[in-house]
Amino acid sequence: MTTCRTFYEKVYELVRLIPAGKVSTYGIIAEQLSVRSAARMVGWALNKADLEKVPAHRVVNRNGDLTGKGHFFTPDTMRRMLETEGVTFRPDGSVNLERHLFRFTPS
Repeated sequence: MTTCRTFYEKVYELVRLIPAGKVSTYGIIAEQLSVRSAARMVGWALNKADLEKVPAHRVVNRNGDLTGKGHFFTPDTMRRMLETEGVTFRPDGSVNLERHLFRFTPS
């Protein structure tokens, strides 16, 4: 019997690889899964994630905006979790991607 991982499971596996203090984007994760146009689907997957098992707070949009913040306990939870890990923000409230962007290494 063959085990087929779902798209959501693949997203969760990748998100677990993002180290503390770093972030990735929906688009980078979709690209890593060879479905470049699926950034929105990555977001849907993270909306359903068990936040105790998947560090979904480490995924932001391509501009560093915390577009997923509404799916956390409070609107400020995502930012506080990132700040606790040492992630810094620009004056406009977006993540400093130049400093904190994580890119997956080719396998």
